Amino acid sequence: MTATQDLAARSRAAVWHPCTQMARLDAVPPLPIARGEGGWLFDTTGRRYFDANSSWWVNLFGHSDKALHDAIKAQLDTLPHVMLAGCTHEPAVRLAERLSARTGGALGHVFFGSDGASAVEIALKQSFHCWKNRGRAEKREFVCLKNSYHGETLGALSVTDVQVFRDAYDPLLMRAHIVCAPDSRRSTEDLALAEMRELLERRADHIAAVIVEPLVQCAAGMVMHGAGYLRALRALTLEFGVHLIADEIAVGCGRTAGFFAWDQVKAPWPDFLLLSKGITGGTMPLSLVLTTDDVFDAFLSEDVARGFLHSHSYTGNPLACAAANAVLDRFDAGQVEEIGRQAQRMADAFAPLAPRVADLRQRGMILAFDVPEAPPRFAEAFHLKAREHELLIRPIGNTVYLMPPYLIDDATAAFLAQAVTATLNDVLA
Repeated sequence: MTATQDLAARSRAAVWHPCTQMARLDAVPPLPIARGEGGWLFDTTGRRYFDANSSWWVNLFGHSDKALHDAIKAQLDTLPHVMLAGCTHEPAVRLAERLSARTGGALGHVFFGSDGASAVEIALKQSFHCWKNRGRAEKREFVCLKNSYHGETLGALSVTDVQVFRDAYDPLLMRAHIVCAPDSRRSTEDLALAEMRELLERRADHIAAVIVEPLVQCAAGMVMHGAGYLRALRALTLEFGVHLIADEIAVGCGRTAGFFAWDQVKAPWPDFLLLSKGITGGTMPLSLVLTTDDVFDAFLSEDVARGFLHSHSYTGNPLACAAANAVLDRFDAGQVEEIGRQAQRMADAFAPLAPRVADLRQRGMILAFDVPEAPPRFAEAFHLKAREHELLIRPIGNTVYLMPPYLIDDATAAFLAQAVTATLNDVLA
């Protein structure tokens, strides 16, 4: 048995892999990764794979980025961790100030979590508790969009409409309202807004918040919509007096062109904006919930029970905050403009593929297409064949998507288009 086979076998025996049917690990053995450099991952034999999905959408600048590592190392020598209850520290304060400044101060208060699902839990709890503190405890319902995904903890699953994730736990979940989602391929924006208005007209007095993934519903198969829908949605939530939660866990940090997806909306900021994934550039677990003065002020009281009593032991971890500040340094130095150039390179490289696939689409550094005549287990087959073409990629159903690190020069864009095309040829042969 080779070292690679041994590591895969040990992993199958001891590691319960996420989002994986463990019975399929013999058919789809885990890649034993030894190291990462730039856009590439290297297995224990030295074979390389371009990380086309940024290791679940987190790795913004490539693996082993020196600036991020230097920031973490410097913080490690000073203060690796201190509890944020009753204490504070410069990396957390600086990060909160810088994120608030990017909203023009509209979202002036930052709560720290550990991952995307916990950020969703925090926002749901803060929304309900805010209304309760204001004497509106009846506002306890939530609204999400059809095929939305917001995480896999119980609260997050309650506002998730991806059945493979939620069906097993359905008896444990609260009931959210699910309304039509906007889809630029199907021109459903008007219908989605009409359904939202009808629901708010009936239930606004009982609804705490609407949660939405701005511009791209990622786990739904990279379903994209325009900024006009979000402007109209924000107007509706303001008209009917319900909170709007913008889940930018996947679509923020430059993925959709601006630092925030909401930068492109040109409308009043949502009541909550959530970040995770790319905020530390794929180095440390961290999530953030940004919110308004109005929400924050509802918790101010001499009564401890009116405070937001939510925490975890690593809240605001200094190492993670140092990494996030290093990410913001990169954006302060013109990363958004560079993303625009890289996105255009991807668009140009993949344009010849358009006649062979359905709905080739792109929003910033997210590019996707559908394969209508996909064979059974298409995603699994595509993933395995792509390995043969030095590509690590995981389709969603019959949707192939790329969400690569921000390292796309002309040669890399051409390689990605060639590797994806070759993989598609193999799978459909």
